Amino acid sequence: MPFSPQELQAATKALEQAERLLIIPHANVDPDGLSSALACYSLFRAIGKDCTVICPDTLPESLKFLPNFEHLSTDVSSEQEFVITLDCSDGVEIDKLRYTVEDNKVNIIVVPKKGRIQAKHLTTLDTGSGYDLILVVDSAELSLLGSIYTDNIDLFQTTSILNIDHHISNTRFGQLQLIDPTCASATEVLYAWFCSHPKWKDLITPDIATLLLTGLITDTRSFQNPNTTPRSLEVAANLLDLGARQQEIIQHIYKTKPLSTLKIWGRALNQIQFDPESKIVWSSISREDLTEMGATSKESAGILDELISTIPDADVHALFTEIEEGGFKASLRSSTAIDVNKAAGRLFGGGGHARAAGFKIKQYGNFQLKVIECVKALTDEMKKQRDETQSTPTIEPREIPRAVQKPLPEAKKNAVPDIDVVEKLGSSDQKLKGPNTDIVSTLRS
Repeated sequence: MPFSPQELQAATKALEQAERLLIIPHANVDPDGLSSALACYSLFRAIGKDCTVICPDTLPESLKFLPNFEHLSTDVSSEQEFVITLDCSDGVEIDKLRYTVEDNKVNIIVVPKKGRIQAKHLTTLDTGSGYDLILVVDSAELSLLGSIYTDNIDLFQTTSILNIDHHISNTRFGQLQLIDPTCASATEVLYAWFCSHPKWKDLITPDIATLLLTGLITDTRSFQNPNTTPRSLEVAANLLDLGARQQEIIQHIYKTKPLSTLKIWGRALNQIQFDPESKIVWSSISREDLTEMGATSKESAGILDELISTIPDADVHALFTEIEEGGFKASLRSSTAIDVNKAAGRLFGGGGHARAAGFKIKQYGNFQLKVIECVKALTDEMKKQRDETQSTPTIEPREIPRAVQKPLPEAKKNAVPDIDVVEKLGSSDQKLKGPNTDIVSTLRS
């Protein structure tokens, strides 16, 4: 269900009242997540906000073409300020101010020029993180932010969070939400938000339009995925009118591949397996594969959508990739016969969309054996979903019973005998010649 007008109003009010913003997409960031974060950074900087935008892991070289990419940080600076205030309203004038550090203690020395400083003149203030609002974009839950979240839990607990997302599996974290699962991308959610505010809409430059279109193109796979809606196409057309550089996006996303990427794609294709009975096709990429090909786990992005998911006669397509920080990630795509969001959630605590979802496994022994276990669990889930579909009762048209015909009542003794109307009128020809003849009276006679 799209976000409500009340949620939209609350998010806009919180944004307008905030001065310092922290903007974060999920870890293992994809083009939609990063372009969403940069779009927020670009627009809200234009209205005078102090913005920090974070990429939770290594900056992806393939997305360097995105406007304002150079402003990305990879870590959160708490920037806590502990303020000591000296009230000089009682006629105190300051002559000298210095500090010393002794035995892990900071001594702040204030020498008055006039008057006398007392303890009652001193107050302190802890500014905390320094951020007024955290914008989390394209992330179904906070844990998906990775170490940015786990290393700064206090920050997320003490600062208001605006949750901007399009995943149906979103846990609705944060004090404020703009979540619309009917949108094809997080940037489509942002476009709706930006356009709801006349001043913001006027600030959508060709750079911001390019960022928003990048997320829409990549999350719909150039409008090929089932999540593409008429509204998505309309938004794309509007962004092109606003100056979005479509060919620049296509060139960098789909037509620029490093040799290491092509090598790891080739390895993944060489290891494809297919179970025709359960209709699942899958491949896997191990750390050894990545090392041998000189690639990173991020370079596996695109293999599933551009290659594996094109294999016909399969209801589920899966890719399992070991990742540098430990564990492995699984990406799933499906036909209309299987809901992979439900499968990922039931089996592994993952999620996403009905036709595109994923999950992570953190601990295991042998990677290939664990992949086989996951495939077995998925095939069992596929069978369960098919059984559920088949067992759903169908409503057959109910035969409406014919009305029971009651026997006609027996003729009464004084009933009028049947009359041949034509014969009667014929014999009363003379009576019918006059104007306004009463036929009923004629029949009675």
